[in-house]
Amino acid sequence: MAHWSQYREELIQTARTIASPGRGILAADESTGTIGKRFQQIGVENNEANRAAYRELLFTAPNLSEHISGVILFEETLYQKAKDGTPFVDILRKAGIVIGIKVDKGVQNIPGTDGESFTMGLDGLLERCKKYYADGARFAKWRAVLKIGNGCPSDRSILANAEGLAQYAALCQEAGLVPIVEPEILMDGDHDIEVAAAVTEKVLANVYKILETNGILLEGTLLKPNMVCPGTGCTKKYTPGDIAYYTVRTLARTVPAAVPGITFLSGGQSEEEASLNLSAMNKLDYVKPWKLTFSYGRALQASTLKAWKGSPDNVAAAQKALLERAKANGLAQLGQYDGGIGGAEAAATLYVANYKY
Repeated sequence: MAHWSQYREELIQTARTIASPGRGILAADESTGTIGKRFQQIGVENNEANRAAYRELLFTAPNLSEHISGVILFEETLYQKAKDGTPFVDILRKAGIVIGIKVDKGVQNIPGTDGESFTMGLDGLLERCKKYYADGARFAKWRAVLKIGNGCPSDRSILANAEGLAQYAALCQEAGLVPIVEPEILMDGDHDIEVAAAVTEKVLANVYKILETNGILLEGTLLKPNMVCPGTGCTKKYTPGDIAYYTVRTLARTVPAAVPGITFLSGGQSEEEASLNLSAMNKLDYVKPWKLTFSYGRALQASTLKAWKGSPDNVAAAQKALLERAKANGLAQLGQYDGGIGGAEAAATLYVANYKY
């Protein structure tokens, strides 16, 4: 009997719900250290009360579920409550939003490689996933990180990370959680889009080969890949149409049709770039058996944080900024976003070299 058999129908339904038309994921799973960096930029102290106040602002935005189907939480947030004592889990459930949880423990270097990394957190993962399921989570996220340049990603790194993602996915499904499989290839480097496409294709082909070997129920998973973009140091300019073509072609060659949704990470693109590129993919005349949607952190929250600045007086303005970006991405998921929401602020760069969180 397959390890996921008791949850089969629930896993499939959860994955389909998250990838429903016009909706996507708000990634609010920044670690305590990462949210601290965000807060520092707006002059807010990084303490539990402020972290809870900020997450409450996000989760109580009016009609958030119109364009947000799922929210990924950091473990602390799963157990936090709003000021009135209502658990965040209950607020999100009541709004019809599926609750996700970040389960990896960050990355460590693979010995003997050029700074390539492997994701930690498999020890005790099944027990943690069972607990998260009991506490309301229905999907999980695990980020593997690969890089381009100097012979990277090496076969060793590709295989190690694919194996880690498969083991994580198997343990999640055994506990009833839909695994988001996230092999992120960083934008660092000066490579062009063709190199990015070739590397992404090789990585994804290996990931799906090993997921199959490990008996993963693909219908009960989601993929969270990078878009195929040139390195940030590349001088050649590409349009959203170029990025859409190379990304969808790469996915069509590697991702089985059984996967219900591909929830792109924004990977340091500006809020506006992330929305325009997603919309271009959904407009593209290409066979796309999966829903192409979003799982954005910075590309949904950058303007929100700037509007909030830690003040209760700014909550309504910050929620408005969040809902504007959610709407832009909801439209992009339908291939209907042509730009303009958020103005110049939304076009500001969000790139961070060698991004960790």
